[in-house]
Amino acid sequence: MSRPLVISDCDEVLLHMVSPFREWLDTSHGVSFNLAGNDFANALRWKDSNEVLEQKDIWKFLNMFFDTEMDSQNPIKGAVEAIGTIAEQADVVILTNLLDERRAKRAEQLGKFGIHAPVYTNQGPKGPALAAILEERQPSSAIFIDDLAQHHGSAKDVVPHITRLHLCGEPAIAPHITCGEKAGHAHARIDEWEHALPWILEQLEEDV
Repeated sequence: MSRPLVISDCDEVLLHMVSPFREWLDTSHGVSFNLAGNDFANALRWKDSNEVLEQKDIWKFLNMFFDTEMDSQNPIKGAVEAIGTIAEQADVVILTNLLDERRAKRAEQLGKFGIHAPVYTNQGPKGPALAAILEERQPSSAIFIDDLAQHHGSAKDVVPHITRLHLCGEPAIAPHITCGEKAGHAHARIDEWEHALPWILEQLEEDV
C-alpha cells in the first residue's frame, strides 16, 4: 500500500534564503534589498545611485548566489525537526525552483542539515511538476508546502485534489507576500513550523 506524500519547497520553507541573499548583496555588491509592501520589482537598488536593478542584474545575482553562497543558508526554525517527524508517517520530497544542474547541490545542502529527501528541480509554475511527481509516486494522498501564493494557485489549477499549505518561514518577507489562503489557493496559511507540524500531521491522519 502506498504512503502519503509531502512535497515541500525549500527556500523560505526549510532554509532561509532572502536574509543571506540580502546580506551578501549589501556587503559584497553594493546593492540594498528593502522590501516595502509587495513591491519586489523595486526592492533591489544600487546603493550608490538608488537606481532600481534591471531584471537581468537581479537574475545575475540570484544565479551567483546559488553558485557560490548556498553554504550561507541556514534552516528555518523547527523545519529540520518537523520534516523528521513527518517522515515517520509519510514520504517526503523537495520541489525547488532551481536550475536542474543545481539539483545535486541542493540535495547535498539539505543533507548536511539532516534532511535526506529526493530533490526535484523546476522552473516556473509548480502545478505541472506536482502532477508529474504524483504520477511517478502514486501516493495515497499528498500535501504541498510552499511560500508563494502563485505556486498554490498553479497547484489548485493542475492538481486540485492535493492539500496545500502556504508557509513562509522568513519573517522579513512573510508580512509582505500575497496570502495563498486569502487568495483561495491554499487550504491554510501557517508561517511557523511549531504550528504547521500539528496541522500537517492532522491532515495525514485524516487521509489514513
